[in-house]
Amino acid sequence: MINSALMNVMVKAARRAGRSLKRDLGEIENLQVSMKGPANFVSLADKRAEEMLYTDLNKARPGYGFLGEEGGNRDGTDKSHTWIVDPLDGTTNFLHGIPQFAVSIGLAREGQVIAGLIYNPANDELYMAEKGSGAFLNDTRLRVAGRKQLNECVIACGLPHIGRGDFELSRNEMAALQPKVAGLRRFGAASLDLAFVAAGRLDGYWERNLQPWDIAAGLILIKEAGGTVGDINGGDVLTTGNVVAGNEFVHGALTKILRPLTK
Repeated sequence: MINSALMNVMVKAARRAGRSLKRDLGEIENLQVSMKGPANFVSLADKRAEEMLYTDLNKARPGYGFLGEEGGNRDGTDKSHTWIVDPLDGTTNFLHGIPQFAVSIGLAREGQVIAGLIYNPANDELYMAEKGSGAFLNDTRLRVAGRKQLNECVIACGLPHIGRGDFELSRNEMAALQPKVAGLRRFGAASLDLAFVAAGRLDGYWERNLQPWDIAAGLILIKEAGGTVGDINGGDVLTTGNVVAGNEFVHGALTKILRPLTK
């Protein structure tokens, strides 16, 4: 467990927003839902959770910038620090009553993520990491899985859907990887996929075209759990959103297969 003042701020904010989401999950059929793109829903619960997070984080750290999925970028007077927040990662899961969703909070200093928290209020799993302090799931220290044979590994991924993603590229990636791994999984919440890699539940993960709020917290979780995470093509993953993660071996093996497929 990390008990720093910074992490206490993040935990308190995430738990308050999470309580609101859990209540809404119990009344899912009554939620008012609007469309913001094909198969990409945004709910009142999502917007309400982000405002809670903004209020709590801004009160605790006045002046920090805030980048949220719903509200966009809100500049602060402190130009060196930015909260990177997804109030409800896995919105489609949430709106279908599937308890695989999370509040994700990352804190970047001078463009580098120094702390991250991912909280699933449905099962009260709280993942946290701070630079130099390790990664934890509730009170348990995390370490990435140690498998070094790809044919023994379970790998998670994202899948394109209506209105989003490159279907042909995704099919090519699946065709290249399916014969080489023990199993592929698609859970529908990028932050939790990254958290599962940090926890050793998954051996690896890749997905393209993610947003900073999808991955910021997960990046430091995996690094502090001894894993490797980066851009498929070697760029800045927070900028490109093309993420590949695992232990050093799995990261390298996945990158070797996926990189040549990039158009």
